Amino acid sequence: MINVENLSLQFNKRVLFDDVNLKFTPGNCYGVIGANGAGKSTFLRILSGEQDPTTGKVNLANGSRMAVLKQNHNEFDDFTVLNTVLKGHDKLWDIMQAKDAIYAKEDFSEADGVKASELEAEFAEMDGWTAEADAADLLSGLGINDSLHHTQMSDLSGKEKVRVLLAQALFGNPDVLLLDEPTNDLDANSIMWLENFLADFNNTVIVVSHDRHFLDMVCTHIVDIDFKKIQLFTGNYSFWYQASQLATRQKAQQNRKAEEKKKELLEFIARFSANAAKSKQATSRKKMLEKLDIEEIQPSNRKYPAIIWEPQREAGDQILEVKGLTQKNEEGLYLYKDVSFKLRRGDKVAFLANDPIAITSLFKVISGLEKPVAGTVDWGVTTTHSYMPNNNHEYFNNNYNLIDWLRQYSEEKDETFIRGFLGKMLFSGEETLKECNVLSGGEKVRCMLSKTMLEGANVMILEEPTNHLDLESITALNNSLIEFKETLLFSSHDHEFVNTIANRIIELAPAGFIDRELTYDDYLRHPAVKEEKAKLYGAVPA
Repeated sequence: MINVENLSLQFNKRVLFDDVNLKFTPGNCYGVIGANGAGKSTFLRILSGEQDPTTGKVNLANGSRMAVLKQNHNEFDDFTVLNTVLKGHDKLWDIMQAKDAIYAKEDFSEADGVKASELEAEFAEMDGWTAEADAADLLSGLGINDSLHHTQMSDLSGKEKVRVLLAQALFGNPDVLLLDEPTNDLDANSIMWLENFLADFNNTVIVVSHDRHFLDMVCTHIVDIDFKKIQLFTGNYSFWYQASQLATRQKAQQNRKAEEKKKELLEFIARFSANAAKSKQATSRKKMLEKLDIEEIQPSNRKYPAIIWEPQREAGDQILEVKGLTQKNEEGLYLYKDVSFKLRRGDKVAFLANDPIAITSLFKVISGLEKPVAGTVDWGVTTTHSYMPNNNHEYFNNNYNLIDWLRQYSEEKDETFIRGFLGKMLFSGEETLKECNVLSGGEKVRCMLSKTMLEGANVMILEEPTNHLDLESITALNNSLIEFKETLLFSSHDHEFVNTIANRIIELAPAGFIDRELTYDDYLRHPAVKEEKAKLYGAVPA
């Protein structure tokens, strides 16, 4: 258990949060949410002891062990992968080193024998004899192949290091587990493995994540940083979001009768209690929801961008036909081979690949920015397409302010018109005069969305559009693309985003491709798809 008492944090005159009193108990998973800059990661650093609060204290129960997902990816470069995971349990690691040091002595004394015996007893009590096997299981579950377990961390890629450090945090059954964006750089199978691991985890988990599906699958509570407060709510992210939206609507209708309002609240709780039955944590969550007084939830103080797609003209029936598309990387290896598909108006296609460069290449080829090794791309005569790349750095290599930056992509040059599109993406007042080359990653994505809205295309190609966005922007973008009536090609690592938008999945591989008219969840579960993957990859990809 971990207690937070009278906590506050202030930077100069800016107060992030004040007078915070919370209790985190075993068996629960707490999802920390809040707008960009609200202090989510800072709150986790205070809980871990890495940063001091302005006032207040954090109390960890006596004898409890806390594990934290490390953010310094190079910290363990001098260790092997397996030893890096073992170092996640400091006490166990210290005992292992002490034992080895004693056994390495040439002049082994009687005192050494006594000490070694004591260490062996402690080692056994801490399940030391299965430690390496447990660490190896964690690594394998997160997609780190056995062949890499004795490799130096310095020889791993950045994405592989992230997975090893996540295994390190999970290792040894910590009493309190702090995870900051744990799904970053994980593939779908690794995320599902982590969801199942945390759903079965019996101790305390506190996690920051922008992945709504992940928060829904693992969280029993939401910790909301808003109004310079940190408040605790029962339920997963979807419950909190729907409840806050309902609270906002009810606040706007102050004259409604109290009885009508209460009835709506009770019906809302009943619906979500029933939906909770699908979760592994169903029973306890359902009981908590039944006890909840939704009036505790205030309308959110956060702002959601207004993402509105208005194509300048409707597309006809002929959208896009791709035949025999083949591309290789710089080393001459296939990214994808003989890819053929035909799009109808209204198709919303999510593209998957083990290698994200394959998707980038395909999107550039069909946008006319890159030539394939073989194959053809034929657009319908009524189509207009807009491509939003994942790597947008080249668009911001100047010192234009935001008005002038967006103006260069617009036929209408009037400043009021331009400000309107920026305003929809929450850029207003003096913010519109900020130079574009100093923008954060999330601000750049919002600028690119403004540009895409301005272009008014009837076919959109969006590569990882949720990257760098906060939960509010992701939710707004998600809802807007559900409503979009024209054609969409996109990629995203956000499970909820893909599952609620796509009506078709195309997976690219060096040996070919899979094309299925299914939702993302159905695609992941479908037996025939698993068979196709086995043929395509030689085995179902990890």
